[in-house]
Amino acid sequence: MDEKTMVNDVLDGTKAELTTYQGVISEAENTELRQTIQQIRNNCESFQYELFKIAQTKGYYKPAQKATTTEINTVKTELQQ
Repeated sequence: MDEKTMVNDVLDGTKAELTTYQGVISEAENTELRQTIQQIRNNCESFQYELFKIAQTKGYYKPAQKATTTEINTVKTELQQ
C-alpha cells in the first residue's frame, strides 16, 4: 500500500470516528463523560486537520471545488425559509 492510500484511509477513518463521537456526545447524560468525549473529539479534529494539511500539501487530497457566490446565497436562502 502506498503512502497516499494510507493517508487517505486514515483521513476516512478519522471522519468516521468524529461522526461516532458526535453521536455519543449528543446522547451522553453524564456531564463528565460528555466532557471527556468532547475533548477526545476535539483532539481527533485537530489530528484530522493536521493530516489533511499534510495530504493537501503532498497532493494526496484534493478538496471539493469551492462554491460560487450564487451557490452560497442559494443555500442561505433555503436555510432561512
